[in-house]
Formats: sequence, C-alpha cells, structure tokens
Amino acid sequence: MDVGILKNVPLFEGLTHAQIQKILDISATQAFEGSTHIFREGDVGDAMYVVAEGKVRISKMVPGIGEEALAVLEKGQFFGEMALIEEGPRSADAIAHIPCKVVTIRRDKLEQLLFVDKDLAYLVLWSFVRTLSARLRETNDKIKGFFAISKF
Repeated sequence: MDVGILKNVPLFEGLTHAQIQKILDISATQAFEGSTHIFREGDVGDAMYVVAEGKVRISKMVPGIGEEALAVLEKGQFFGEMALIEEGPRSADAIAHIPCKVVTIRRDKLEQLLFVDKDLAYLVLWSFVRTLSARLRETNDKIKGFFAISKF
C-alpha cells in the first residue's frame, strides 16, 4: 500500500514518509463487499480503519425506526480510532456502503511500534489529542443546537 493513503489522514499529519511507512508496515488491507459489516455496535474494538477505496457507512440502529446513518466516509477518512485508546465497545456499526478496501491498524501492533519509537509515539498521541478535542467541540456545538431547537 502506498504511504499516500495515510499521509492525507489528519490523524497522521506531520509524520515523515518513513514514520508513515512504519505504520503501514504494521497494518493490513481488507476488502469488503457492499452492505457487509466491518464491525457492529457493541463489538469490542481492537483496531482503527482508513478508507482506501469505496465508501463506509457509520450508523446506529434506532429502536422503532431502523438504521440511522451518521456518516458516509470516503477515501482517506478514518473511523474506529477510539479502539486504539480504550478497550470499550464500538458505539456504532461500520458497514461497507459500496465495495471497499480499508487499511486496518490494530491496537496491539500500534502499541508495540509506539513503545519502540518514542518520537513517533509523541506525534501520534498529540494528533489523537487534537482530533478528540475537535470532536468534543463539535459534539458540544451539536448539543447546544439541540437545546436551542428544543426550546421551540
């Protein structure tokens, strides 16, 4: 796999070509047919994914309604990264929206790499902090919007 696929992932911004290659060396590529689950809500997470080709739908099952799509991710977008930080259950389903290929980065392999390469660990962990901070702000804004709408 070409380092270009990870170079454009915000989580790996600022990494050198050699550092991205190290991450690729511990990753695997998986292919999924359309409508196939990559993982299900409630599964124990042990890896993150980067869309290399195709599209992946992130969704939740809403009782009485059915599937609610939260996002459709395209090439270069990533999902499941919380599994690299914690061992909690998946919070949504990830489904191949159309046939796709994903780069899979397993937590155990990344932990081993970061233990050995402290400079890489520092950069990747700071990137995680920035990503999580941005997502928290986004969630806070959505909650504020929800409460503003609910007053009417």
